[in-house]
Amino acid sequence: MQPIDVKRIHSSFAAQSMMATFGAELLEVSEGHVRIKAPILPVALQQQGFGHAGLTFSLGDSAAGYAALTMLPLDFEVVTAEIKINLLAPAKGDHLIATGEVIKPGKRLCVVRSEVRAVKQGTETLIAVLQGTMVPVPA
Repeated sequence: MQPIDVKRIHSSFAAQSMMATFGAELLEVSEGHVRIKAPILPVALQQQGFGHAGLTFSLGDSAAGYAALTMLPLDFEVVTAEIKINLLAPAKGDHLIATGEVIKPGKRLCVVRSEVRAVKQGTETLIAVLQGTMVPVPA
């Protein structure tokens, strides 16, 4: 296993216009583990005033995908083949934090999971869990 190129993860993340639109930022990058934070902005609310499930899903998917990318050779990228989400609670709070991790790395498939928490006045609430499969592709 080669050392993680944290700069590569940050550069790839910066190229995602959707993450920029959501005001998302990388908090942590380590082997098989990534944390992303995003505010719950007015542009990402659903009809009842909670953070939209699309925001929750996007953050969870990106956290899981970047966790997989930390374990791939430098000449590879990653794409989502499939990912499932269980929404557990409304996205109420100031911001969301998505934590992604690799369950099983592989040359053809990486099995990943992530958890998304809403943070309100310092209290975290688990609002979603995701599990899926990432596919390594040539860069």
